[in-house]
Amino acid sequence: MSVPPRRRSQNGPRLQELYEDARRRYSRRGVLKAGAAGGAVLAAANLGIVQAGAQADSPAPDVFLKGDDLGQALRPFGRHLAFGADPTRQVVVSWQVPANVQEPYIRLGTGPGEYGEAIKAETRTLTSDLAWQEKGALFTVSPHLGKAVTQYYQHVQINDLVPNTTYYYVVGHRGFEPTEFSTFRTAPSSNEPFSFTAFGDQGVGYNALATNSLIADLGPQFHLAMGDLSYANDGEGGRPDDAFDARKWDSFFAQNELIASTTPWMVALGNHEMESWYDKNGYGGMRARFTMPDNAWDGSTCIYSWRYLNVGLISLDGNDICYNSDANLDYTEGKQQVWLKAQLEKFRKDPKIDFIVVYCHQCTYSTSGNNGSEVGAQKRWAPLFDQYQVDLVLNGHNHVYERTDPIKAGKGTKKADIKSTVNPVKDGTTYITAGGGGESINSWQDEKAGDSYFGNVKDATATMRVDQEDGEEKLVKVTWSRVRYRGYGLVSVDVTPKTGNAPAQMKVRALTETGALIDELTIRRG
Repeated sequence: MSVPPRRRSQNGPRLQELYEDARRRYSRRGVLKAGAAGGAVLAAANLGIVQAGAQADSPAPDVFLKGDDLGQALRPFGRHLAFGADPTRQVVVSWQVPANVQEPYIRLGTGPGEYGEAIKAETRTLTSDLAWQEKGALFTVSPHLGKAVTQYYQHVQINDLVPNTTYYYVVGHRGFEPTEFSTFRTAPSSNEPFSFTAFGDQGVGYNALATNSLIADLGPQFHLAMGDLSYANDGEGGRPDDAFDARKWDSFFAQNELIASTTPWMVALGNHEMESWYDKNGYGGMRARFTMPDNAWDGSTCIYSWRYLNVGLISLDGNDICYNSDANLDYTEGKQQVWLKAQLEKFRKDPKIDFIVVYCHQCTYSTSGNNGSEVGAQKRWAPLFDQYQVDLVLNGHNHVYERTDPIKAGKGTKKADIKSTVNPVKDGTTYITAGGGGESINSWQDEKAGDSYFGNVKDATATMRVDQEDGEEKLVKVTWSRVRYRGYGLVSVDVTPKTGNAPAQMKVRALTETGALIDELTIRRG
């Protein structure tokens, strides 16, 4: 029995409209004062919007209030890495502490115990009113907690690193001298084989742990997390009445620390990252928790480009073009579209780049019945992907694995069987949905089409659902759905540079959480 599709809220107010309405309706007397980190804070009754930097009015036991005196009891947790736009020289190290510690820092070197001077961390505090979280609380709320919970995130962006070098690092603060180290490795400056992994819709739980374990086994140079990360916001996204529990992020970072503390995670925004309580677009929480390159324009959140050797990568915010969950529809007012075109053109002209990979949350093409395909991506982004010969588009949103045949102008150009090779120059773009990171599995729009994967191939005409701009549902029979799998797992991409007369290639595999092969495709240009 199929799961009923999620329908978008027709004609619902956008996040920015809700935010601006709150500003008009509530006087300055209803505004909480910002803490030492500064920034205007709006606690607008039923919206409860607060910017990162606010301090909580929440009495608690002294051990949680006096990090200066009792720092030893306040251990860092949830370490997670990210590359900068230049991964040969730039890495960001981030982590959490359970209270407002003094003088947080990182020390690093090229050997265990051989650390340099302490580098001061930037503290970003995120205060969440418990009144927002009554419906979505994952844990029992202590009656002694007060009216809000405050999370403390630490970030250090390290520049001018040496390419192709392993660094050892420790994080600490006044009163806590670390003994446990982690490592990261910068990208090489000249081409060599490398790999990366990707999934979306991870959440917190035993399935998420299984896919994490697979990342550890594969040992990629980086991982793409394509939105709907923690499910702390368990509603549609972008609505003040969404079920929400900010502390689920603590569980998410603790769960992923074993992998994310050594392998950079490059994240994209999903609809569940639209947390309407923090700012006008709901992204204040994400800016507190993560530091991505965000080089699209000043103030962009998780919209960025970067290059790892011969692959140019672009992270997009699908909420901007999403009619399925429309709280942030058109919030960039076309700015993301203009930037995307310019960046694709720049990448395609770059002689150092063989492949362009775009990753985002919402699906351009999918035959899952839960979220379907996104008409905004088909009309706005797909023509640009065609024009600039994007090699691979990766997304989550639908909690399945699905690979298309290469597509141009909305139609499949050739049948790309498992273990076949495609040439994006003449064949078009391959689209992959990899939303089996850990959350509950979705169904197909047409269950008769069923699964089709390695060892169980079943060619069938499938049905794509597309929610139109007016909210109406459109069903389309398609023949490009080549591989379909309802289960948990990830995508692993092995990139091989040009060698002699052999062209560069990407071998794309889909694996179950136990490492079994679901799909394999080679993308080779030329």
